[in-house]
Amino acid sequence: MKPAQEDAYLEFVAARARALYHSAYVLAAGDSHLAEDLVQETLSRVYVHWNRVARADSPAAYAQTVLVRAFLSLRRRRSSGERPVAAMPENAASGPDAALRLTLLDALGQLPPRDRAVLLLRYREDRSIEETGRMLKLSSGAVRSQGTRALGRLRALLGDSLTDLVPH
Repeated sequence: MKPAQEDAYLEFVAARARALYHSAYVLAAGDSHLAEDLVQETLSRVYVHWNRVARADSPAAYAQTVLVRAFLSLRRRRSSGERPVAAMPENAASGPDAALRLTLLDALGQLPPRDRAVLLLRYREDRSIEETGRMLKLSSGAVRSQGTRALGRLRALLGDSLTDLVPH
C-alpha cells in the first residue's frame, strides 16, 4: 500500500474504530473481548481491500457491513470451548442507566445472532430497511418480519423488568 493510501486508512480507523466497537459490543451482547476481536477482524479485512473500500460511496457503511458479516460468520462456525452462563458477571458499569444497559444486553444475548444484527442495524444504527437488507443479504420483507419477530422476542424476554428500570 502506498503511503498516501495508508494515511487515508489510518485516518479512517481513527474516525470509525469507536463506532465500530460500539456496534460490535451490542452484537456481542456486552462481551467486550468478542467486540474487540470483531473490530480487529473488520479493520484487517478493510485494510486488505482498502483500494476498493476507499472508492466506495460510504466506506463507513462498507466497514459496518464487514463487521456484521464477520459477527454472523463467527456465530455460525463457533466451535470453541466457551459456554454461556446463566447470570451476567458483575460489571464495573455505573450510573443511572447501568442496570438498564445490562438488562438489555443480557436480553439481546439471548436472541439469535441474525435477530441481534437486524435490531442493531435498524434501531441503533438507524439504517433503512433496504440498507439493512443489503448488508445482511435479506429481502426488505425478510428484514421487516425478522425485525418484528426479534422485537417481540426481546419484549417477551424483558417482560416487566424494563419498566422497573426506566426512569419515570
